[in-house]
Amino acid sequence: MKLKTQKRLAADVLKCSKKRVKFDEERLEDIKESITKADIRSLIIDKAISKKKKKGVSRARVNKRKIQRSKGKQKGQGSRKGKKTARLPKKKTWMNKIRLQRSLLKSLKDKELIDNKNFRILYKKAKGGFFRSKRHIKIYLEEHNLMKKISSNEKKDKPIRKEGKNSKLKKKTNKVNKKPKKSTKKVTKKQDGKKK
Repeated sequence: MKLKTQKRLAADVLKCSKKRVKFDEERLEDIKESITKADIRSLIIDKAISKKKKKGVSRARVNKRKIQRSKGKQKGQGSRKGKKTARLPKKKTWMNKIRLQRSLLKSLKDKELIDNKNFRILYKKAKGGFFRSKRHIKIYLEEHNLMKKISSNEKKDKPIRKEGKNSKLKKKTNKVNKKPKKSTKKVTKKQDGKKK
């Protein structure tokens, strides 16, 4: 049974290739009788003519590889393409390194393990790229005896307090809200209406 014209018309209606048009084998006689696009539309509604699904490329293997790489596997020398700086840019490595070092110095300063003067010196050294890592800073502090040793009693006595930006605003608002005190002196008037 030749159904070339019906297949062409069905492909036009379904907006796909002729290869993707599928006919119901039990209703081939009805399909053969259909000549116009209106007839084919009615057959599509009746599900005598249907469209095959597109064949895609599976993502299963890619997803599996992603899971392995998230664990740190399949990242060896053989599976690398591109330079070291292409895989992770120089600026990105510097940003990660300096942020870690600065956060360490800030925490030491907040805990009062280093004074402001040493904090500024260490901060500038970090900026200049003197320290290799977080561990390098700790070794440097131990070698030069820059760390303060706080006893357990002092820790209990001096809790670390962080004053935010809002605390300054509150102080200012309290000053503004204070109303001036009224004078207690009473103004006495003479019978003439003049002040003393």
